[in-house]
Amino acid sequence: MDDPWGRVETALACLATDPGGLKGLWLRARSGPVRDRVTAGLAALPLPQRRLHPTIADDALFGGLDLAATLATGHPVMQQGLLAQPAALILTMAERCPPGLAARLATALDAPAHTLIALDEGAEADETLAPALSDRLALFLDLTDISLSDSREISLDPQQLAKARANLPHLTLTPDQLDALTRAAAELGIPSLRAPLLAAAAARAHAAWAGHDAITEDDLAGGAALVYGHRTTPLPDQAEAPPDSPPPPDQTPDDGEAQSEDQSQSIPEDMLVEAALAALPRDLLEALAAGRAARAAKSAGGTGAERGGNRRGRPLPSRPGRLEPGARIDLVATLRAAAPWQPLRRAQTPDRDAALLVRAADIRLKRFRETSDRVLIFAVDASGSAAFARLAEAKGAIELLLAQAYARRDHVSLLAFKGRAAELILPPTRSLVQTKRRLAGVPGGGGTPLASGLQLALATAAQAKQRGMTPTIAILTDGRGNIALDGTPDRARAEDEATLLARQIRASATPALVIDVANRPQPALRTLAQIMDAPYLALPRADARRLSTVLGEALET
Repeated sequence: MDDPWGRVETALACLATDPGGLKGLWLRARSGPVRDRVTAGLAALPLPQRRLHPTIADDALFGGLDLAATLATGHPVMQQGLLAQPAALILTMAERCPPGLAARLATALDAPAHTLIALDEGAEADETLAPALSDRLALFLDLTDISLSDSREISLDPQQLAKARANLPHLTLTPDQLDALTRAAAELGIPSLRAPLLAAAAARAHAAWAGHDAITEDDLAGGAALVYGHRTTPLPDQAEAPPDSPPPPDQTPDDGEAQSEDQSQSIPEDMLVEAALAALPRDLLEALAAGRAARAAKSAGGTGAERGGNRRGRPLPSRPGRLEPGARIDLVATLRAAAPWQPLRRAQTPDRDAALLVRAADIRLKRFRETSDRVLIFAVDASGSAAFARLAEAKGAIELLLAQAYARRDHVSLLAFKGRAAELILPPTRSLVQTKRRLAGVPGGGGTPLASGLQLALATAAQAKQRGMTPTIAILTDGRGNIALDGTPDRARAEDEATLLARQIRASATPALVIDVANRPQPALRTLAQIMDAPYLALPRADARRLSTVLGEALET
């Protein structure tokens, strides 16, 4: 496993031996000659290869009405989908696989019929394979750091493959070996229960390919390295070398049977962990973890973003498409596409009396784009002596934004955190009259319950998402919080709680903006903005107009 290309060859040999048991391969690499060498090695799989695109329709997967044949014959003609027969499914641009398709493919992989090769070309950390698929595919290969000179043609011996497939049903893992794989997965912080099962399948395939009559320690280590490496959670504790454990007491039994029994219980769990950790570089583990977190954050975004539709919203030009359930035909555009071909089709058709001859390629579907309302949530620090100035600036910025809101379908909301807790002063609204009435006479002063302000802002954003809006949180403050969530003055706990809530805002994928209105920029606020993954702006003498300009630009991004 020290040779990166040797790991690639081992993975392909195991996959070719037991494609149904391993479920498939997650191949992360840009298109190029190195990836071509790997995909060429897939010819050894004992399954026909079928290529999928992330936009593949359900009828192509599961089968359905063959519209062209139906129109040509005059009676319904059904066609089979790609999942009708066992196949090696090659998913191109797998990082763009939508959640719906990922769920359908995951369901298909749960049956021992198909294997999936996910070609992940993601350039950024958050461009990665959907969790539903990455959890089911046993193998992972990253070719980013492998050059063409470090690779070679992959040629698996057909006779060795045939012998391995014949030997595979006779190989089973002992309960101790299964227990060791399970404990190693737990120690590596892998939450999925599929991982030990896939590692067991990989160990069996590894042993079959090596020609072993039983599962050896090398086979277990090979299976753990292939399956656990990219699933390992990069815990901070792993960065530090664990202290040397004291040597076990010298209790070598004299009895031969006891020695063999002791040997069966000493499955090298530590060796499996080390093999998995050594399989991939640590920065790749962290990148994969960041990609999983970013994908989870995006998927938690909820409603409110701009989205395509076929029922309502701004109409877009119609396009050719398939008659899927829920699709709406643009009749005029369809007739316009079919009209030029009528003389030619009538000449080629026995039924010359047909009024109109429409083919599947003529069908045009309506498209719409819905744009949900946006809401800017002001979380204003109203504590201390500068509260009145900040509130006045925020009030002025809100009124200026609302004056322009009708053209952009914007809403605004205001909450102030002061004293012991935050308070929602203005729910999301577009009413300028109501806003002026609510904002009049808002008091200030007291401590800085920053964590309470973040908590209320997050709750307001969640409610806005449930109503189909797209929220953005703008935090105006000049210092660190000193009031905990329970209202007690405790600066240390208040900072910890504010950090935790900043992470929750980031995880919710809610856009945010931190505006530092202190006389001098505060490093703690910059750190909080980084945790929140939000832009940080220092505006020590911001007036209402400047604030509205900055926040308006934030809404446009």
